[in-house]
Amino acid sequence: MHLFCVGLSHHTANVETRERYGTHSDADALRTAAGCAEALLLTTCNRVEVYGASEQPVSTDAIARSLLRETAIATATNSPTFYRYEADECVQHLFRVACGLDSMVLGETEILGQAKKAYEASRASGAAGPCLHRLFQRAFRVAKQVRSRTDITRGAVSVGSVAVDLAVKIFGDLTDRKVLLLGAGEASERTARALISRGVRDLRVSNRSLERAATLASAVAGEAVPFEHWPAQCRMIDILISSTSAEEPLLTADLLRPMIEERIDRPLFIIDIAVPRDVAPEVNKMEGVYLYDIDSLQSIAEQSLALRRQQIAAGEQIIAEHVSDFGSWLRRGSMTVRPAESMLHRPLTEAQLRTSES
Repeated sequence: MHLFCVGLSHHTANVETRERYGTHSDADALRTAAGCAEALLLTTCNRVEVYGASEQPVSTDAIARSLLRETAIATATNSPTFYRYEADECVQHLFRVACGLDSMVLGETEILGQAKKAYEASRASGAAGPCLHRLFQRAFRVAKQVRSRTDITRGAVSVGSVAVDLAVKIFGDLTDRKVLLLGAGEASERTARALISRGVRDLRVSNRSLERAATLASAVAGEAVPFEHWPAQCRMIDILISSTSAEEPLLTADLLRPMIEERIDRPLFIIDIAVPRDVAPEVNKMEGVYLYDIDSLQSIAEQSLALRRQQIAAGEQIIAEHVSDFGSWLRRGSMTVRPAESMLHRPLTEAQLRTSES
């Protein structure tokens, strides 16, 4: 059995590139499309990764074709370089991901919950079989040990709280600022709590499900806004933080322009932590609007690494012990493990992908 991981992350591709991939929400559909015996898709704001197990080798090109969004096929001309890990390198990479050692915010804990959800979805669809089941269960165990035996998560922050740090850098005191959160998922909840901890008193939450918006708003003493009314909020708010699962931009220059014209000498700061992005890039060209996306937050996150970097060696040692043990299990199970290929493998360009599909 060939065990591998193919992916893109904030280390290797910008947000514009990452949002072109990850079209399959059904892990079993991805497994079939890529030709794997087992498959699991892990997508977050900072990464798109496929973990697979197969009887015969599956090329990186096949994975790329499976991940490419239909809307990107007609417009994109170049394909990024996907990284590829096999056998023990795949095991090590997943363990580092689950522990937050590969995250934009070193030591963040949000990725573990995202990995667990991806695993549950893959298992429920039947895409995750015995190999990935054992791999991910071990990854969760490793993450727990690294958390409990090191200080890697001390002072760690989520992407949402990094966004709030940016708002503080821009405005200073947030007490009198009006903030709209677009989206009511886990990332938005973390962001909301970070906002409240920084003194925000006027917090509004909008989501396609008004019930979910109301639940989050109630938890943070905020106000729920019906989804069809959120654009009008741009006339009044100071900060918009967006984190939805929309496939296309929700806020465009044409939608925002009439409201910005009413905001005389009142800039609007927008922090878009969604992937795909919720806000069209051209919005940043509008006078009086300042747009930051997920890539813009990376430099801010890097400023809070000092303490957690001291704990990396301890975390890596724990991971190395588990990688060795898991590798022994792979070999005891008579699973065929190919020699590790190059860490980076360039797939077909997207133009070639289109040609091969026709």
